[in-house]
Amino acid sequence: MNPNSIKNHTAGGLTLVLGATGKTGRRIANILKAKGRGVRLGSRSATPSFDWNNEAGWDDCLAGVEAAYINYAPDLAMPGATDSIQAFVDRAKRHGVNRLVLLSGRGEEEAQACERIVQDSGIDWTIVRASWFNQNFSEGAFVEMVQAGQITLPDVDTPEPFVDVDDIAEVAAAALTGAGHAGEIYEVTGPRLLTLVDVAAELSNATGRAIEYLPVPHDAFVAGVAQSGAPKDVVWMLDYLFATVLDGRNAYLTDGVQRALGREPKDFADYAREIAATDVWKAVA
Repeated sequence: MNPNSIKNHTAGGLTLVLGATGKTGRRIANILKAKGRGVRLGSRSATPSFDWNNEAGWDDCLAGVEAAYINYAPDLAMPGATDSIQAFVDRAKRHGVNRLVLLSGRGEEEAQACERIVQDSGIDWTIVRASWFNQNFSEGAFVEMVQAGQITLPDVDTPEPFVDVDDIAEVAAAALTGAGHAGEIYEVTGPRLLTLVDVAAELSNATGRAIEYLPVPHDAFVAGVAQSGAPKDVVWMLDYLFATVLDGRNAYLTDGVQRALGREPKDFADYAREIAATDVWKAVA
């Protein structure tokens, strides 16, 4: 442990944030640091390094940690995720970690198997089940589609209550640091159900230029992702999500953000306007 971590640890406890360079982890780490909390970044590029495929390095990451944010990449539905979560929870328990917050997915039976591992750990736990992220269109796999003005995704008309990652991060940070969140399952969604046609319309309104949703057959979409050179686990995840999770099972709103934070979640239109004011969606030639 470095001296800065020791100083912060004595002031407010050390929190391990896994996926610290990702959408949720980066934001959670920043929130905790702003609160004066000691943070250990859990990523392959950090020191000590955290890698889900290298358990030998986990002890250094967990030393002196009081709370941990668990973000399994690329998704808890992936084969083998339960083994990894069980191994991490067991090791966290041996290190005396007393609070766990798990980022999970809505409507994923495999993810709920991972949730049960955390719930049965004997450690105070909070589950954050999130719908699809708004930021998939600005920080994720679909940003280039928005730039090109064509959202080419599988042909689905099921509405999804897209949630803002800032809201997810605030919920997780509250659960990591505040009282009253142990034993809670916060299922977090945005305030509206949106189809991909609706998303394209909101993006068009925000950017002031035409952005279309161009539905493609599911198999053609998956083949295109694979041909683009995407990692096999990403191809598998997108195949799974579009074929399974967008079948209507999640087409309803929940009150997780309201219960955890006492306020309404951010609307997709507000998110779109904020991003449109930057260069992220600048049209490509």
